[in-house]
Amino acid sequence: MIRAWLFDLDGTLVKTERLKAISYAKAVIELSASTVAEDQVLNEFKNVVGRPRRDVAQALVSVFNLEKAALTRKAEFGVPTAWQAFVQIRLKYYAKMLEDPAVILNNQWPHAIDLLRRARERRCKTALVTMSRCEQTMRILEILSLQDKFDFIATRDDVENGKPDPEIYHLALGELGVSAEESIALEDSPSGVRAALAAGVNVFAVSTPFTKKALHEGKLLPEEQIIDDPSQLANVLERFMTNHNPNNDQGEVE
Repeated sequence: MIRAWLFDLDGTLVKTERLKAISYAKAVIELSASTVAEDQVLNEFKNVVGRPRRDVAQALVSVFNLEKAALTRKAEFGVPTAWQAFVQIRLKYYAKMLEDPAVILNNQWPHAIDLLRRARERRCKTALVTMSRCEQTMRILEILSLQDKFDFIATRDDVENGKPDPEIYHLALGELGVSAEESIALEDSPSGVRAALAAGVNVFAVSTPFTKKALHEGKLLPEEQIIDDPSQLANVLERFMTNHNPNNDQGEVE
C-alpha cells in the first residue's frame, strides 16, 4: 500500500529550475570576456540540471572559460575558489527574482501542487526532498502557502551528499516512518530520479523543457513513468495507485 508521497521542489512543484537557469546565464554573461547568449547557457544548464550547486557551477565555469574572471572576484565574496565566486554572482540575480512573490506565483506547476493537495486530503504522509538550501526553500514555500503542507522537509542543508545520492530520500523515509516500497516520489530530473531509485522508492518523472530529453534518453524509467503532458499526471498515478491499493482507496488520485 502507498502511504507516502515525496516531492522534489525545483522543476517539480515550481518552475524555479527555469529561474535558476536564468540566474546562471546572467552570471555567465557578467563574467564572460566574449559575447554569450542567454540561450547558450540555458542549453548547457540542461546537462547539469538537478545536480548539486558545486557541480553545476564548476561545469559552467569550465564550459564558458570563466575561471580567470571568477578568480578576480573571490576576494569580493570572501571565498577561496572560482566556482564559489561564480555561485555568489549567480545568487545575487536569483535573490532578486525571489524578492518578487509574483515571480514565484507565476511559475507554479499547478498539476504537481494539486497532487500534493490530494495526497493530504487522503491522509498520505508527505515530504519535500529538495537540493535547494533551507532559506530559499522556506521562502518559496511561504509564497506558495505550502509551508505547512509537508510532514517533513529535507533540504540540501540536511544532508552530506546531494542527489543523485539517495541520502536525502533515506532521511525523509526515516522521518516519515515508512518504507521505500510504500512511497512514491515525484521528480523532474535524471539526478532526482537516480536518487529515488537508489533509495528503492517508486518514482515518476514529470519532464520539463530542461529535462525532457535527458529523461527519455537516459532510460532510467519505463516510458510510462515519464510524463511529458502534465495534464496526464493524475491519470497515470491513479492507475498506479489502483494496482498497488486494490482494496483500499486511501491515497488514490482522482
